[in-house]
Amino acid sequence: MSANTVIHLIVRPAVRRIAPSGVTPNQITSLRLVTGLAAALAFAAAPPWPAIGGVIFLFSMLLDRADGELARQTGQSSPDGHVYDLLSDCTANAIAFLGIGVGQVAVLGAWGPVLGALAGLGIGALFWQLHVLKLGEVRGWNLAPGILVDPDDLMVFVPILLWIGATVPMLFAAAIITPALAILLGLTGRRKLGAG
Repeated sequence: MSANTVIHLIVRPAVRRIAPSGVTPNQITSLRLVTGLAAALAFAAAPPWPAIGGVIFLFSMLLDRADGELARQTGQSSPDGHVYDLLSDCTANAIAFLGIGVGQVAVLGAWGPVLGALAGLGIGALFWQLHVLKLGEVRGWNLAPGILVDPDDLMVFVPILLWIGATVPMLFAAAIITPALAILLGLTGRRKLGAG
């Protein structure tokens, strides 16, 4: 993963301002986890909560980048902090899809939580394969000079698709694509994901 994506560039000025305050990267990681769980709960609730959950989820994504940025700016990087960050990010993203699935019970019945669980399990499996088993290398896309996007930055589309009313197609796609990618990566071994 890059430390210089578009989202890093967005959070960098705010992180510079809070760096002298004594806030630690692990505190920001904890807030990322809490906001990710809050977003999932909002996604699971009745309207207007899913829309509010989208705002919370976007804030959580900013925190996802801010913790590492703070660690680098203040020299507080550590292997344990990195593991905590990865586990928090994985949990927040996986549980978000479970929340979205639960929120779709009125439309999809029991299939809503099943699809949400499949998407969440796919995200968890990919996390394990990429960060623990090291089966793949995740690389970002250079969209233009100075504009780098990592594959996990694409999670920004989760609330956007929810806001435009494409929740069900997004849920089906995530429930099919993430487990399929995990299976493919498991079968093919070490691969590069993304483009340079």
